[in-house]
Amino acid sequence: MPIQTIEPRRLYRQIADQLRGLIERGEYAVGTRLPPERDLALQLGVSRPSVREALIALEVEGLVEVRMGSGIYVRPHDPKQQRRVSGEGPLETIRARQLIESELAAHAARHMKKAQIAGLRNALALMQQEVDAGRMPTRGDRLFHERIAEACENSVLQRVVGELFDERHNPLFEQLGSHFETAASWTKAIDEHRAVIDAIAAHSPDAAREAMATHLSRSHDRFTVSIGSGGAPAKTPPTANGTPANPPRRRAQRKAA
Repeated sequence: MPIQTIEPRRLYRQIADQLRGLIERGEYAVGTRLPPERDLALQLGVSRPSVREALIALEVEGLVEVRMGSGIYVRPHDPKQQRRVSGEGPLETIRARQLIESELAAHAARHMKKAQIAGLRNALALMQQEVDAGRMPTRGDRLFHERIAEACENSVLQRVVGELFDERHNPLFEQLGSHFETAASWTKAIDEHRAVIDAIAAHSPDAAREAMATHLSRSHDRFTVSIGSGGAPAKTPPTANGTPANPPRRRAQRKAA
């Protein structure tokens, strides 16, 4: 038998595979609700964000259905409709962005010129225009983070920031966003971006670092609000993520389509 390539599995993928096995063995029957994320995290000995990523993966694969305000329910088994997904975990990506981009914001506060800061304000204005038009402001959002990275004049860091931001287009991130991104959450994100600009314009590295860390942490928390109750977010580390949100108008268009 030829040697097979060994592929390391991400933590959320391991959790998803274990839950899939329980569903396929009938531990959770079709139509029944899975235990709350908190209980699953305790039973599996992992964090709630990791469980959240696993459940979203199973939803993309068609094994479960997320009902906001109610919980996660097992769907009828249809092998033809199922597809295995992989990729970076959305919440892990946000935490990685927080670590990198907080320091880049501090660097930008030391080195950005007036014209570059004006470029940040233009990116923020584009975000607002996109939200006002009922679209996800990802163009303006990406431009904002990209321009902060450009201030470091390091092509490797610029590429990393762009690649991490673009992870939001993978199926897991998009599915997660479909539940939690709204016009209201985007408005909060724009206010958080404005705080970053103000700190950079004041040439305060500490304030810029803190403002970016806060933005990404709150972005992370917006994706970890309890599915079952629609209430408080899961506890997260003091530093976390940063991403946008899908306005209700956009969702209505999807339904109509």
